[in-house]
Parts: sequence; C-alpha cells; structure tokens
Amino acid sequence: MRLLKLISIPSLNPQGASASWKIWQKKYAAIRDTDHPSINRKSVIVFVADHGVTEEGISAYPAKVTSQMVQNFLDGGAAVNVLARQQNAEVLVVDIGVNHKFAPHPKLLDKKISFGTRNLAKEPAMTRAEAEESLTIGIQIAAQLADKGIDLLATGEMGIGNTTASSAIFSVLSGLPANKVTGRGTGIDDKTLEKKISVIQQALDMHTPNLEDPIDILAKVGGFEIGGIMGLLLGAASKNIPVVIDGLISSAGASLAIKLNPAIKDYIFSSHRSLEPGHEVFFDLLQAPPLFDLKMRLGEGTGAVLAFNLIEAAVRIYSEMATFQSAGISDNAKG
Repeated sequence: MRLLKLISIPSLNPQGASASWKIWQKKYAAIRDTDHPSINRKSVIVFVADHGVTEEGISAYPAKVTSQMVQNFLDGGAAVNVLARQQNAEVLVVDIGVNHKFAPHPKLLDKKISFGTRNLAKEPAMTRAEAEESLTIGIQIAAQLADKGIDLLATGEMGIGNTTASSAIFSVLSGLPANKVTGRGTGIDDKTLEKKISVIQQALDMHTPNLEDPIDILAKVGGFEIGGIMGLLLGAASKNIPVVIDGLISSAGASLAIKLNPAIKDYIFSSHRSLEPGHEVFFDLLQAPPLFDLKMRLGEGTGAVLAFNLIEAAVRIYSEMATFQSAGISDNAKG
C-alpha cells in the first residue's frame, strides 16, 4: 500500500493510559502539538456498507435497513444527527459499500467499493485489494478533513450484519472463541444468537485469518466500513487530528489500526463501553478505559458525539481557566 508507506505517525505517549480529566487535556494538546489548544470544527464521519453474511439470518433486521438508514442520516433524522446538531458538528456519510445506488447529496460521499461484502460464512468477505482500497479511502478522507481545518473527529457507522464482522475480528485479535465475544447486536433472540456465533466460528475456522496481518483479518471477516474507519484513524493521526471512537464496530476498525501501527492508540479517545462483550478486547488493546458507560448499543457514532462535549470542556478548562497566579489568588493553603 503506497499511501500507507507515506504516512508517518510518531508515538506520543501523552501521560500514559489514564482517562482522568487532566490527562485528557494534555493528550489533546499533545496530539494537536500546541500549548494553546482549541476545538472549533468537529465532524462525525459515518461509514456505511452492507454485509453478505446477512444471508445467514444473523440479524434482527433485513439488509435493506442499511440503505433506509443512510437516507435517514441524509435527511437529518437519525440520533447521530440530533446529537451532532447539539454539538454544532457536521455529519458526513460515506457510502463505502451499500447495496443501493443513492442520488447525489451534499452530505454523502460516494466511495462505493462494491455493493456489499461477500458472505464471510462461505468465502472471504473481500479481496485483499478491496480491503486496502477501504483503508485508502479512509486515509484520503482524513486528509481532506485536515485541509478543511477540522479539530476533532468522531467515527460512526451503519451496516446490517456489522456486529457479526466485528465480533469475528475481536475473536481473532483476542484468541477467544466466538461465543465469548459475540453479543445480540440489534437485539436478536437466543436462537439467532446461537446461529450468529456458529456462523462466526465457521468463518474463522474456514479462513484462518492471520493474527499478525490486520489487513488479512479485515479482508477475510471484516467489512468495508470497518476498513474505512481503520484508514480514517491512520490518516487523522498523520495529520495530528484526534479521533473519538464510538462502539463495537468503530472499535473493531480502531483495533485493526492499532495492530497495524501501535502508535495509533495515542491519537484515540474512547467514548463509551458498549453492551457487546467483544468491546472489552478493544479496551485491552488500547490500555485505557472509556469516558463513560451508559449501556449504549445504538452505533451511528452517537456515543462518540456525546463525548465531544466532555473533551471540549476539558480543552476549554486547559486553555481558558485562570490560574491562581493570573487571578491574583493566594495559593498558600495555610492562609
């Protein structure tokens, strides 16, 4: 991958793994490489794609819901749109592999690789070339956002079947069997959960993804949106833009990016802990806890956008609050 070879991502090690208020202030300043950080422009990038594995009946919803939700994003009616408006953040939707042809829209980037991945229960989800293309798309989008002066990014996603792909990725990365990292996703019943676990384990046994090759993992059991998120992180880090990670699917992309380049973890803010069991693998790789745990499982980038407010508050305190000295307040505790 020629684009990846051109990217330089230094390790920052901004005060270790703690999620405390002061550490997050310093981390943002370190990523932006400034003593006077500010957040003026925020963006939520929602990667959307379909998954061939839905043929196996592993979701509570049909695959057509992906395209319907994309239209909802574009119409401004989804939860992520509501929260983004509250934070004065833009929402950009990236069609990286939806099984539908959309009309042009100013908030839609048409980066379609294919009309969905293949059924990972029967064959690799994508070719290696397609996997690399998904990363390249994410890297290029990050570069474009840097040129626009974006200060803070959030990852979002939508794709029926993508908790199946993400759970498969976390099974590979953790070495745990599928039943230890797979949850109910959109709210499936016990019978469907058993089917989902069986499909994931079958795919892993069939394709044997290479733990030391994150692009191989992505190609065999991943999704186009997961690759796009992976690339966005690589590109954003190279441009000194911090990225707030949402839930399970965004964390799958982030985990693969960390596996490819461990320095990526220095540029990541984790927003929340999902109810999905596989999410814990991400926190183990990141070696840091999330900001909050609200029992969320919606996706879209909603948790990451909620974290915008906390991160911006921390940065404003760092940059704008008067010190005892500047305010003329005695710092003598005995006085």
